Amino acid sequence: MNEQDKAQMLAELTAELTDGETEVDVAVLTLKLNNAIREVIRAINYPSYYSAQRISKDLVNYYGNIHDLTLYDYNQIGAEGESAHNENGTSRTWKSRKECFNGIVAFANGLI
Repeated sequence: MNEQDKAQMLAELTAELTDGETEVDVAVLTLKLNNAIREVIRAINYPSYYSAQRISKDLVNYYGNIHDLTLYDYNQIGAEGESAHNENGTSRTWKSRKECFNGIVAFANGLI
């Protein structure tokens, strides 16, 4: 994912998270985006002969996973470790973070 793709995703995430009342902490959102990209790269387990450019091009295929993982992690700030939350009649239940990785198939390393 090149810098232009990252900037576009950051703009989309910022727009999605802005509801007119809440400000988005762009610095923290950027950290969450960069971490999501690293985690997706690790989950895919690219072969060592893949260049950074080739990985960058391939990551576009995982745009949705990176988006969902970034959004999930950003929205969990302050609620880390909770699986459900009840307050003033409002109940929240979060999906599993692992669901953000659905559709990612890792490369086999060929070792037996």
